[in-house]
Amino acid sequence: MIILGVDYGRSKMGLSLSSGNIAFPLKVIRVSSQQNAIEEIQKVVKEENAEKVVVGISEGKMADEEIKFSKDLEKVLGVKVETWDETLSTQDAQELSLSAQLPQKRRKEMEDAFSSTLVLQSYLDAHGTES
Repeated sequence: MIILGVDYGRSKMGLSLSSGNIAFPLKVIRVSSQQNAIEEIQKVVKEENAEKVVVGISEGKMADEEIKFSKDLEKVLGVKVETWDETLSTQDAQELSLSAQLPQKRRKEMEDAFSSTLVLQSYLDAHGTES
C-alpha cells in the first residue's frame, strides 16, 4: 500500500511516501491557503497512486487546525486520511537533515519533508504490515 505522509504547516508542508515498511522524503510544497494545500496534495495522491494519507498532529494550539485540515482533506481525496502524533519530529528532522550532509539552504528546505518522513515511519512501525 502506498501511503503519503504530510507534515502540516500554514506556509509549507512536507510530504513523504512509503510503498512498504520504509518512508522516504518526497518534497516540500508551498501553500497559500488550505484550499491550495488540499489541491496540491490531491495532485500528489493521484500522481503517486497513494491509497492512504497520514497527517502529523502536534501538541498545542496547532492540533485543532491540523485535525480540521485532515478531515477536509479526506472529504476531497476519497482515500483514508489518518492522523499521527508528530511530537519531536521537527527536532529530529533538524538532526536528520544535518546528518544528510546537504548544503545549508537545501537542508532547511527539506526539514519539513524529513519531519513528514519521521512521522510516517513512526506510523508504519506502529502498524506493521497492516497499514
